[in-house]
Formats: sequence, C-alpha cells, structure tokens
Amino acid sequence: MTAGWLSVYQYTLTCDPFLIILEMNTGHVKNLRVRVIVNMMDNDKIAKIKILECGPYMVTGNVPLSEKIIVSKGKINEFRDGQKLPQAEEYALCRCGTSKNAPFCDGSHEKVGFLGVEWASMETFEDRAVMIEGPDLDLLDDNRCAFARFCHREDGNVWALTENSDIPKFRAEAIIAASECPSGRLVAYDKTGRAIEPDYVPSIEILQDAEKEVSGPIFVKGKIPIESSDGHTYEIRNRVALCRCGQSINSPFCDATHISIKFSDKGKK
Repeated sequence: MTAGWLSVYQYTLTCDPFLIILEMNTGHVKNLRVRVIVNMMDNDKIAKIKILECGPYMVTGNVPLSEKIIVSKGKINEFRDGQKLPQAEEYALCRCGTSKNAPFCDGSHEKVGFLGVEWASMETFEDRAVMIEGPDLDLLDDNRCAFARFCHREDGNVWALTENSDIPKFRAEAIIAASECPSGRLVAYDKTGRAIEPDYVPSIEILQDAEKEVSGPIFVKGKIPIESSDGHTYEIRNRVALCRCGQSINSPFCDATHISIKFSDKGKK
C-alpha cells in the first residue's frame, strides 16, 4: 500500500446532526477515527433571508416575527409592541410595497411589474463608514439611514455625545443612541477598537412609525444572513433595515423613502 493513500471504508452519521465519523486507513495507521465537524442542519432550519428576483424576501429558519411601533417619549424614541403576527417555519415578506396582506407577500409584485433591482454596495460596513473620534468613544457612521431617529437622546444626538464621551453620562448615552439604530448605520467602538453591540437573537420586526404616520422598514436582528437575488451574501450584521416600500434607491436596504412617499401598509386589505 502506498504511503499517504487515503481510503474511507466506513461512514457513520451519529445522533449528533453536526458530527460525522469517518473510519480511515492512511496506509500507516489503520482504523483511525477522524471526527469531521460539518453543518448537517437542514437548510430550512437555518435562519436566512433570500431575496427573490423581482419578488419578496423569503425567510426560512423559524425566525420570530413581530410588529413594533416607533413612539416618541420626549426627545427619545422607543419601541412599543404592535399587532401579533402569525409565526411560521418559513414565510415571504412583501418587498414591492403593494401587498394587500402586508407584511406578507400576496403576489402583487407580479401584477405591478416590480423590478426589485438591488442597488446597495457589497462593501463591508467598516469600508463604507466614516469615523467620528471622541475622547473616550469612537463612532462609525455609514450614512445608511432609515430615519427611525433613535440617534437622538435627551442630552443631544449621537454625534455630539460621542464628541463629549469623556463625560461618563454622555458616553453611555452615545452607546445607547448608536446601538438602538435599527438600520445599523451607527456603531460605537471603545478605544480598543471593539464594537459595542446589543446581544440580539435572530428575529424580524415589522416597523410602524406613529409620529410620522407611515409604515417603516423591516428590522432584521441577530446576524441573519441575507442572500441577494444573484446568490451573493451581503455582509452579515447584527442590525439592518430592509426596504418594504419598494422605492429605496439603496435596495434592498431602507433609505427612508417610506417617509417622503408616506408609505402605509394599512388600509390595503
């Protein structure tokens, strides 16, 4: 037997869905048990969003879905629970803005000839963003704004608070203002270069904006992969806001166009 020759003569799928045991003969050592860690999870169980060409967002992986309403409390915005939404292993969310069964797709994209061109850059957040340096905190801002207005706090906006982050109260407020931005436009970094992010589990929230009287974007939380219609995966991030009015010029991400066009998913049923 030639040295280095490799033969697999037994394949065992264990009760652990992530573990396969292969029995190998390397020519030198017989019956060598090699553990190979592979992702054997059913694709339907992996949290993922797939953008269909000219169509909806297909969500798989039993991702929790809820509605949240942006409400103002003084100078601060916060989320309030909205209506209960049905849960499913997989579901299609409207991307064209014309569904009569919002937030779910009802096939209206075909009737209106929705093109759904994706214009957004595939560059990473850190490559796109500019840095605002503060005395005890830095802020990266990629200007990908959904106009949810969580960047404003009682003591000022996130940019001013960052510039005065040597004051502990302002530093703490800057971190909150950055971390609550649903679009992921803003990320606070400590002086070691560590991003300060909330600990989100994978979930999706359909936003409504009570103050502006419009329906907002799709808030995607917890590092859910988003695959483009051409098969490429956008940078996996903890927070992003996806367009659902169908008019963003930075599609698939929200660019706040829903505000200017007064988009509403109510009253279409």
